[in-house]
Amino acid sequence: MGIVRWHTMLSVDGFVAGPGDAMDWAFAYPDPVPEAEEVIERTGAILCGRRTYDVGRKPGQRQEATEPFGGAWHGPQFVLTHRPPADEPDPSITFLSGDVETAVRTALAAADRRDLLLLGADVARQCVERDLVDELLVHVAPVLLGAGVRLFTRKGAPVPLSPPEVTTAGVVTTLRFRLR
Repeated sequence: MGIVRWHTMLSVDGFVAGPGDAMDWAFAYPDPVPEAEEVIERTGAILCGRRTYDVGRKPGQRQEATEPFGGAWHGPQFVLTHRPPADEPDPSITFLSGDVETAVRTALAAADRRDLLLLGADVARQCVERDLVDELLVHVAPVLLGAGVRLFTRKGAPVPLSPPEVTTAGVVTTLRFRLR
């Protein structure tokens, strides 16, 4: 059985997307990150929220941001939303409504014993709050965005993480944490 992994790029000041959900900053670091290759190989399915889905389809979006890993990964994708679009031309994308635990079970089953990858902030937050995340893999880029979408925002008790495994590739530092 695969794990549930939250994987993201992060600015040093804690943002996963810039103002207006901008993602262009993340592509300023083109050097390959070994952990990203591992994630591509081990991922059997992806789960994200509607906002993350919409960012990938935003008019004028960079081509690399319209598909997972710039098109280097293919497989079943699930979008948890209360607002499914009327039409989705990509048969690999399934829209789910309901609770996040059911969405995780559905996506893990589709992953066929491989890992489930969480993308975005809100669905990942919901999964963390329900103790559904096994690993957080964060690539920290040497940039300060100043505003945007925070990695993790909630009220309540802190979420303990394991000590990080730290690697560096080029100018990007990768932090790997265990959650449960």
